[in-house]
Amino acid sequence: MNKKIIMCLLLILVLVFSINPKPAFAQEKLKGTISLSGAWALYPMAVRWAEEFRKINPEVRIDLSAGGAGKGITDALNDMVDLGMVSREIYKEELTKGAYPVAVTKDAVVPVINASNPYLDILLGKGLKKEGGSNIWVTGMYKTWAQAFGIKSTSPIHVYTRSDACGAAEVWAKYFGKKQEDLLGSGVYGDPGLALAVKKDALGIGYNNIGYAYDSKTKKQLAGIRVLPIDINNDGKITPDENFYDSMDDLINAIANGKYPSPPARELYFVSHGKPQKEVVTKFLEWVLTDGQKYVNESGYITLSKEKVAGELKKIQ
Repeated sequence: MNKKIIMCLLLILVLVFSINPKPAFAQEKLKGTISLSGAWALYPMAVRWAEEFRKINPEVRIDLSAGGAGKGITDALNDMVDLGMVSREIYKEELTKGAYPVAVTKDAVVPVINASNPYLDILLGKGLKKEGGSNIWVTGMYKTWAQAFGIKSTSPIHVYTRSDACGAAEVWAKYFGKKQEDLLGSGVYGDPGLALAVKKDALGIGYNNIGYAYDSKTKKQLAGIRVLPIDINNDGKITPDENFYDSMDDLINAIANGKYPSPPARELYFVSHGKPQKEVVTKFLEWVLTDGQKYVNESGYITLSKEKVAGELKKIQ
């Protein structure tokens, strides 16, 4: 073989190994354990991320539990978990204690009523005014469907709220300029519990994260409950540009395009106690913000913008 050919082959090999100096089979496999707890809102998405991440990192163990945003932030700050799942803004005092939030996706809280409500069609056509919601959950002034929606009725409204410290209640209260402790109603634990309470009560009204109001597979509203549209322009009727609740995809697009009010649309966070140091945790966070985003929409959540993702990645690098 002549010298020119040999030199060319050597040059090709040098270039190949400079681009990929370590063959894939020689790369170290990611190992370790990641623990997460907290927000019901983020739990289904975190489960999906954990499943997909373990497919490419089978030697990583991921322990997950729900229990509300309050539990997530408390567990993280007490070093009981690597990451707390939080579905509200992080408070100043929590940041002072070392809370280190990384935004990973977005979703929203929606008002829900029973699918067998005797005034269902009228309510879906009128929607919920902001002032009406405030007088149902905050002042308690509206105690009947007639008072709240201007319809002929003597039936009382059965109001439900969350009993656990959670992001959904905090963001719903923030929509009315209040905090979770200001909300009235029968307290129910967890997103699934509140959805079930409304489903069992024909005169019930509550609020849920969208992941507990819609079926993630069919994208349709869950049997037994109906999302009550928000009358954004306050004109007493749901106009075509306010009517985006038929499917989960319609609502997600509306939130992504800024049509749904914020709050109750909000960012969801993974929160650690100080900047994450464990390699397995930082690799998981990096994956969630990159490859993991492709599972977000199909799971009923909203992807972060490219600019937001870039900013969050800088926090963990």
